[in-house]
Amino acid sequence: MLTLGIETSCDDTAAAVLKDNDILLSSVLSSQDQIHTRFGGVVPELASRKHLEAIVPIVQEALDRASVTLKEIDLIAVTQGPGLIGSLLVGFCYAKAISYVTRIPYIGIDHMVGHLLAVFLEEDKPEFPYIALIVSGGTSSIYLAQSHTSFSLLGRTRDDAAGEAFDKVAKLLGLPYPGGPRVSAEARAGNSAAIKFPRAWLGRSLSFHGGHVSSNLGTPDTGPSLASASDTMVADESLDFSFSGLKTAVLNHCNQSRQKDIPLQIPDICASFQEAIVDVLVEKTLHAARQHNIQTIVLGGGVSANPRLRESMLDRCQQEKKILFVPRPSFCTDNGAMIAMAGFYYARKSAPGSYDQDVYSRSQI
Repeated sequence: MLTLGIETSCDDTAAAVLKDNDILLSSVLSSQDQIHTRFGGVVPELASRKHLEAIVPIVQEALDRASVTLKEIDLIAVTQGPGLIGSLLVGFCYAKAISYVTRIPYIGIDHMVGHLLAVFLEEDKPEFPYIALIVSGGTSSIYLAQSHTSFSLLGRTRDDAAGEAFDKVAKLLGLPYPGGPRVSAEARAGNSAAIKFPRAWLGRSLSFHGGHVSSNLGTPDTGPSLASASDTMVADESLDFSFSGLKTAVLNHCNQSRQKDIPLQIPDICASFQEAIVDVLVEKTLHAARQHNIQTIVLGGGVSANPRLRESMLDRCQQEKKILFVPRPSFCTDNGAMIAMAGFYYARKSAPGSYDQDVYSRSQI
């Protein structure tokens, strides 16, 4: 079975051809980073216009690299949501048009499912069930994956996603877009313990304070829910995330430094900020695994390409005797291969898409 995967949820135009569920014949991507860099972030209207320009040649290149023709394709899998509506419409309408003309069945895929299954593009594959942490510019979520088509949402961001916080802090520090890789690069030369940025555990948590255990109960915007960097979470009833308070803490630190005429130590700020994000992502994921007695953890989404997150998650998994699976960086970021993979499995469960279906901005899982 040959599946053509098409992905246009944000600013990357991607296509791939997958044979059955394990042989990737091609994967092609056109990035718009150079276009959006001058604006400091993705401009939705520009993104959709560039998708219009790129979609036909990118799909054709994917077919050419796979040495197949469109007539040989058995299924078209395309991202239906979530994402930027204008961007989604380009890929989704293109896939429906091809399907209508050629009579090749198509199926709409939730972008989150693509990230949840991207790890199956690797040779070393996890077994179900597993806990998945999906972190990107648009989401920070924890899922319990029970099969290739069955997922339960355990926790999600209440405000800024991790990737969004990286981009906003990068812009605040004057670092160019895309912000995540820039912050990570600066952090390599910094001291992650230099600044005690807060960790928002949310809900009721137990933390060590100078050798004593105390209980916190609060919301993302109140003090009690923000533990200092020296605190260690023991138990947390909430698996949700909140990074808006951390972003504000970075802003306050920068303002206070400027008021005192103290030069900003960019590497230290980046390292300390990154560590605060990573600590919460890692500990909440492991807490979810303990809650559900799961031994396998999977990472996905663009932020899972962050070296410090991968390193910290691996260290903690080894400490707790968990098994960690992480796709290579090219499969962490948006790509057509993960959409083709999800399409293969969903086509076995669901009927082909109808031509009156539309895109959606929020995930359906």
